[in-house]
Amino acid sequence: MTPKTAPYGSWSSPITSELLVTDAVRLEYPTTDHDDVYWIESRPSEAGRNVIVKRNADGTIEDVLGAGFAARTLAHEYGGRCHVVHDGVVYFSNFADQRLYRIDPGTSPRAITNEPKQPKARRYADPIVSPDGNHLICVRERHEADAVINDLVVLATDGSSPARVLAEGHDFYAAPALSPDARQLSWITWDHPRMPWDGTELSEATLDDEFNVVDERIVCGGLEESVVQPRYGADASLYYLSDRTGWWNLYRDTPEGAKALAARDAEFAEPAWVFGLSSYTPLDDGSIALTWAEGGKGHLGVIPPNDGPLREVPTPFGSISEVAALGDSIVALADSPTEPVAVVVIDLTSGEATVIKASRVNSVDPGYLSIPQAIEFPTENGLSAHALYYPPTNRDFVAPEGSLPPLIVASHGGPTSQCGSGLNYSVQYWTSRGFAVTDVDYGGSTGYGRAYRERLKGAWGIVDLDDCVNAARYLASTGRADPNGLLIHGGSAGGYTTLSALTFRDVFAAGASYFGVGDLGALARDTHKFESRYLDGLIGPWPEAEAIYEERSPIFHTDLLRTPVILFQGLEDEVVPPAQAEAMAEALSEKGVPFAYLAYGGEQHGFRIAANIIRTAEAELYFYGKILGFEPAGSIEPVEIENL
Repeated sequence: MTPKTAPYGSWSSPITSELLVTDAVRLEYPTTDHDDVYWIESRPSEAGRNVIVKRNADGTIEDVLGAGFAARTLAHEYGGRCHVVHDGVVYFSNFADQRLYRIDPGTSPRAITNEPKQPKARRYADPIVSPDGNHLICVRERHEADAVINDLVVLATDGSSPARVLAEGHDFYAAPALSPDARQLSWITWDHPRMPWDGTELSEATLDDEFNVVDERIVCGGLEESVVQPRYGADASLYYLSDRTGWWNLYRDTPEGAKALAARDAEFAEPAWVFGLSSYTPLDDGSIALTWAEGGKGHLGVIPPNDGPLREVPTPFGSISEVAALGDSIVALADSPTEPVAVVVIDLTSGEATVIKASRVNSVDPGYLSIPQAIEFPTENGLSAHALYYPPTNRDFVAPEGSLPPLIVASHGGPTSQCGSGLNYSVQYWTSRGFAVTDVDYGGSTGYGRAYRERLKGAWGIVDLDDCVNAARYLASTGRADPNGLLIHGGSAGGYTTLSALTFRDVFAAGASYFGVGDLGALARDTHKFESRYLDGLIGPWPEAEAIYEERSPIFHTDLLRTPVILFQGLEDEVVPPAQAEAMAEALSEKGVPFAYLAYGGEQHGFRIAANIIRTAEAELYFYGKILGFEPAGSIEPVEIENL
């Protein structure tokens, strides 16, 4: 079949907005219990409800959590792992009331923590269960009238006794780990203004038979060392990941101090935005399975018993994360540029993988899929930055000779985060319609070592902005993008970079901000505890550095606004409240700049409801069509664009 000739942006595509959510789920936190495998599915078709799912040893799959319950914690607002399984008994935090529940086989969930006086005032995360099944240890977050208090607690798994404090006094706690004999307990702490990727401390305590702390010591860590993911091996050795060399590497605690295992300039961890991340796991035979990022690709390997040399396990995946031991194999989340993320079992000898559950069935012909290309481009101060470039790809269409595609610069959230190369229909939605997309790992992103991550220290709104602008200019200068069709979009912190680019630079033709920050001072004043001092390191202490906050906030420079923008916002967002988007919309209206504003009830920080995800994708496409002057394929409900 001869491809049709049509302008970029107007190509019809089998990757419809409905396909973004049809038979699609978000997969998270695989874990194991003997031969059974459990994971979380977030289902857009059920308004984003998080369901615990189980694959039995015989291969059958069933929902553990019925209607009326959802496994999701709001601790740190971003949440994370909130469930654990022990001998067939499932424990989880329920989204509606944030209480801990227990599910015995064949029974309905029953609460094992008391109902707080105020709704959701007690939140629980990162649970672990003692080997005898009698005690549950987890992080607790208490929302009091004048403060939010975090601590580490223990409670009876049958709900017969209330939570009792094991450790307190720090601003944050995470990652409790218990030795096989239940005599040693380790955990991570940090205090304002640090974030967990800035500096943490690893503590270890000895416990008595009643789970009382007998003594406690600080193993390692500090103001400029990020220690994460403590684990105990079968022989009770304590392992952890530390970036003391500038890269998150694996260590074992010994009487002589830290012993590095498989030291290299690679990242064996990612930033702890949520609870329960797991990039390695000790195995019963004394070996360790671990994953790492190097050269823009995910890797899997095994360290043999007695700290032998790292052996890489070949796999077909581009990234592997969230590993858990399953006999001589592991369970993990994995994906590739042509396969969506899935819960998989990987044989650690051969690398052979078995998919247990894919986040979706990839029904799209490869002729419509754009394969990302890792690029490194020049940026400010003689440095270079990183990105993934996706060329427009659709087997049914070609563009008129001599034309260049519009380019969407994607600015990820965080800003301490990283773009991924796995199959993502939200990217392919654009590339299959004739857009190029570049996903930018601007300075401050993870995956490239601590020095790269710290480029953003005191420079948020500068380095990220420069790198996104320079990525666009680089691709335009090398003939891979139309210099008059440069676009930018991003969510949360990426939304801030988007709004900054549209305000302070004259490079982009239009943009889309998803729950983006327009007023940095308001973010510093209004955001939740976890991030309430984050901006100290990215900008400066508040309110002492108020002048800098105002200087870098788009809302205070609306006189510079000339670029059309579409704003998307969840009305229940506690991270970036709706007032931010509403203030930007008011300023755009008064300025006379073309804009659209779509706000959704029932949505928080990130959209989970299927109808809203569909509407958002189509609205952004419609908006770009009106601004750039092309007609998108298909029938799209019009968007009200003010000032156009």
